[in-house]
Amino acid sequence: MSLPLRLGWWLLGVAYALAGWNHFRDPGFYLPMMPPFLPSHRELVELSGAAEAGLGLGALALGHDARLRRAIAWGVVGLLVAIFPANLYVAFENVALGGAEQGLGVWNWVRLPFQALFVAWAWIYTRRLAGDERR
Repeated sequence: MSLPLRLGWWLLGVAYALAGWNHFRDPGFYLPMMPPFLPSHRELVELSGAAEAGLGLGALALGHDARLRRAIAWGVVGLLVAIFPANLYVAFENVALGGAEQGLGVWNWVRLPFQALFVAWAWIYTRRLAGDERR
């Protein structure tokens, strides 16, 4: 794997590990994002945090193995797809986050396409990369 891809993988691992940890450090930030039709908001915030932290730590610890790296990358893609309804809810309802009195309005919509970029970032690693052992 090339140096830029290795750095991207390392950054992905750090970002998800820290984001997952933040779900436990400050769950109140994430609770307003939960669409009302979903049950057990606190538990879902914790579950998504555990998934993010686990995938991030897995990326950092196990990413040298091509098969595990691909599985972890698919896990990140799946997680991003699973949490996208919460991002849509924030945009449609202009949900205030982080103790703000009002939502970010149009900026909630501007951030939605970035989710596709995050999916693409992880998806790159779902494929065989130069230097991977053939299995």
